[in-house]
Amino acid sequence: MAEISATLVKELRDRTGAGMMDCKRALQDANGDMEAAVVLLREKGMASAAKRADRATTEGLVGYRLADDGLRGTMVAVGCETEPVAKSAEFQAFGKKVLDLVEAEGIEAVPQLDEERAQLSGKLGENIAVAGAARFESVVGGRIAAYAHPPANKLGVLIHVRGGEEELARNLAMHISWSDPRWVGREDVPEDLVAAEREIYLNSDEVRSKPEQAREKIVTGMLDKRFFAERGGVLADQPWIHDGSQTVGKVLADAGAEVLEFERFSLAG
Repeated sequence: MAEISATLVKELRDRTGAGMMDCKRALQDANGDMEAAVVLLREKGMASAAKRADRATTEGLVGYRLADDGLRGTMVAVGCETEPVAKSAEFQAFGKKVLDLVEAEGIEAVPQLDEERAQLSGKLGENIAVAGAARFESVVGGRIAAYAHPPANKLGVLIHVRGGEEELARNLAMHISWSDPRWVGREDVPEDLVAAEREIYLNSDEVRSKPEQAREKIVTGMLDKRFFAERGGVLADQPWIHDGSQTVGKVLADAGAEVLEFERFSLAG
């Protein structure tokens, strides 16, 4: 076995960021060959990352970038396992790299960073995952806005709105971060899902105890309040978090605005 000097170990550590003992073992296994040791450490890092891939990534960061003219916006969510790693310079540098790539080339480019992500996972000892990525480009008369919930920045929304003011778009993003709608309007909800919900309510003891002639009206009211307007329901039907006396649909109508699309990323599950 070749004699492995401390200088050689330090050089490998500087190149790869791996631990001192891992560097020494890799150099020993590679008989002192620096390039072969680098390959061994990369392979080890990717193997370790694969083993960690099923571990939950409920920490991390959601970050966004908006063009100065509001016509383009990008958002990414990069997850890890613990808060200290989320705050580390290496993790945050990787998150910025993901954001830069998606902004420049679109969400399809994310797999280009798979190997780097695996190496970072091996180095930091945690599962690192790109949990979400979105890039919107505005239509004529539209604008892009975003919101990341402080201080943890583990929840964020990117939204594309046509009409209305910049403040409305940002307030809509804040609303979506809290109310987590699945659809923009009722027309977006699959008919079979509405039918299934209606059937559940119709067959519930709560409704069956009422006079038969009143049941359809009761069920319609239940759908309006407990399904369409509920958290996780239809955006337009939800009470506006900034003024509970209005619905989001009413606020949009008054402003002459419409929501064209949105993405909501949450690392908290």
